[in-house]
Amino acid sequence: MNNSFGDKLRITIFGASHSAELGIVMEGVPAGIALSVDDFRSDIDRRRPSLLGETQRREEDIPQLEGLDAEGVTTGDALRISFRNGDTRSKDYSHLERQPRPSHADLVQRRKWGEEYNLAGGGIASGRMTVALVAAGVVAKKILKTATFSTRLVEVGGVKDSARFEDVIASAQRDGDSIGGVVECCVSGVEALLGEPFFDSAESIIAHLLFSVPAVKGVEFGDGFEGARKRGSERNDVIINAEGKTLTNNEGGINGGITNGNDIVVRVAIKPTPSIAREQQTFDFESGRVAPLTIGGRHDACIARRAQVVVEAVVALALADLKLRK
Repeated sequence: MNNSFGDKLRITIFGASHSAELGIVMEGVPAGIALSVDDFRSDIDRRRPSLLGETQRREEDIPQLEGLDAEGVTTGDALRISFRNGDTRSKDYSHLERQPRPSHADLVQRRKWGEEYNLAGGGIASGRMTVALVAAGVVAKKILKTATFSTRLVEVGGVKDSARFEDVIASAQRDGDSIGGVVECCVSGVEALLGEPFFDSAESIIAHLLFSVPAVKGVEFGDGFEGARKRGSERNDVIINAEGKTLTNNEGGINGGITNGNDIVVRVAIKPTPSIAREQQTFDFESGRVAPLTIGGRHDACIARRAQVVVEAVVALALADLKLRK
């Protein structure tokens, strides 16, 4: 199982949704970065479930930091960040061994890693794992130093009016259902000339990490698919000064795989959570036929809302790796 990514900043995620602990190991973090538990609090709280329609699972999510010196400063050695899992209900998932959830990873995970693989909570394919990515993103932002992130939910269940988001989510929850959404991340203050043409382009590295996040099914930069509907004469970004600032930013801050100094703009499609309360149909391996399935457990009606900070963290990790490569 390959759970590592990165070149100069290499991350390795470990654990699972219902294991005793989960976390991430970061190699290549420069020496001299001061870190404390308080540095992680804001972003971890942004991911924490608290609103109507969000999972009732409650974890303390206090990061345990290993690899710092006595003053709490990185040394250049590997940094390990871990979290304890306490509020687990593995019995809620025992029936999924014979009836895998539609649109979830239950079936492919057991086929890939064997019948002994623990599906409780979704295993390593669970959104629970994203707390480790958020923690790593905090460190990545410190590496980037000058970058400023602005991340927002721009669409929920096909609705683009943010004033209606809560009602749309509440409606899905009442129906025992779920909805997806679109998250937009804008990064200002990113230095120019990060990334390479072709295989290590800035878009390639960012998109690779974004597609590692559970529930991500689409990624676009700048005006994305909308740009494909325009003519070049109306879409091209006019360069207006010697630093390369552009009048518009349809390219999303990247030309030819290389950052151009303008804001990085990326949007991410988050699918509806496949674990829903209402009855579904799926194959039953004991009976050998399609049969009704009621999942149970604790799940989000719209995981896109809590995914905002995860998207932000992953973009920060990709940019930090590119910065250290440069």
